[in-house]
Amino acid sequence: MDRIPSPRSITAQRNWGLHVAFGVTIALVAVIAVLGWSPWSSRWPAFAMLGVLAVAYGAYGWRGYDLPRAAAGFVPLLVLAALVLPAVVPSTALVQCILFPVAWCQLERTRTAIVVSVAIGVAAGVGLQIASGPSDLVSTILIEGVSIAGACALGLWITRIAQLSDERRRLLDELRSTQDSLAEANRRAGVTSERERLAREIHDTVAQNLAGIVMLTERARGDLAADRVDRLDERLTVLEESARAALEESRTLVAASAAGVERDGLGAALHRLGERFTRETGIPVSVDAADCALDRDTQVVLLRVGQEALANVRAHARAASVQVALHVAADRVGLRIADDGVGFDASVPTAGRGLRGVRERLALAGGTCTITSDPGRGTVVEVSLPTGAQPRRPAVAVPVTVPVPEVTR
Repeated sequence: MDRIPSPRSITAQRNWGLHVAFGVTIALVAVIAVLGWSPWSSRWPAFAMLGVLAVAYGAYGWRGYDLPRAAAGFVPLLVLAALVLPAVVPSTALVQCILFPVAWCQLERTRTAIVVSVAIGVAAGVGLQIASGPSDLVSTILIEGVSIAGACALGLWITRIAQLSDERRRLLDELRSTQDSLAEANRRAGVTSERERLAREIHDTVAQNLAGIVMLTERARGDLAADRVDRLDERLTVLEESARAALEESRTLVAASAAGVERDGLGAALHRLGERFTRETGIPVSVDAADCALDRDTQVVLLRVGQEALANVRAHARAASVQVALHVAADRVGLRIADDGVGFDASVPTAGRGLRGVRERLALAGGTCTITSDPGRGTVVEVSLPTGAQPRRPAVAVPVTVPVPEVTR
């Protein structure tokens, strides 16, 4: 879109045009006053009028386009010039071609401008009658009548164009303001959405790995205090793996890559997740997940759900075993995680953001989540989403080598 000049710029350009036109017209009328026919032996009143008009315009008349007080002092001189100049040299009635537009531009009210235009026309007609006598009355009336009508018609037309231009400019300003507000609202929404997405990714990956490292460190400290040195090697091995996994996930988040899932598929990632969970907690995990052709985003969503479900088993379930099953149909894919732990009342809202993050992630991908649990009967988490689901805001994929210790549901 081309840049539209500001009202101040347009007004300044118009005023400079009027200044030039006024100066040229005064000079031309002065030449006419010297060369034109006059019924009088002396023409000094015409030259005096031109001098007064020029000095007044240079002193304060040019400010009348912006200052009503200056216009109030200058417009009467326009009417006087329309009377004096034609009365001395009839052909100087040409001065009306600048008197009318200056009057219209300096007067704010349309009715006042019409009245002043009529006054200028009548004054010019009287001046012509003074110079020519009653014999030219009819032609004078016709000429001035046409001049007044033309000046008023042109003034009204230009005034209407200016009003439409101002209205258009106002609408464009409002449109720009609305667009700016909308852009700012979209920017804020994008920032909020991105923060929520990053919060989910960090919660489901790095934060849970760090929580696992803390838990493993506590267990290693307990083994050391109980003089169970034979377990320290395995604890340190798993601790090192968790730290490396957290580092890899952090780098992947920064790089926004998805190499972890694409390397060997969701099935293998779920098996690694179960094996790692068993090594860290001692709880056997049965994984039924064959490799299947799913798009990257669907695999990431399902993997994050599995990580969150196992994290809750670790933190809350006190389960003896866990079953993970992946089911792929023609148009939907589902993941089921069941444990035989203590369960909980699924109707009571939980304080953590883990399950809320799962639901948000699935909602963005067009999926659903069902949690079935009762105290003492274990918990079943079932999710389903369409194959090839595309999240509304693409999720940043992270490596799949990390199970998730979590402390809240």
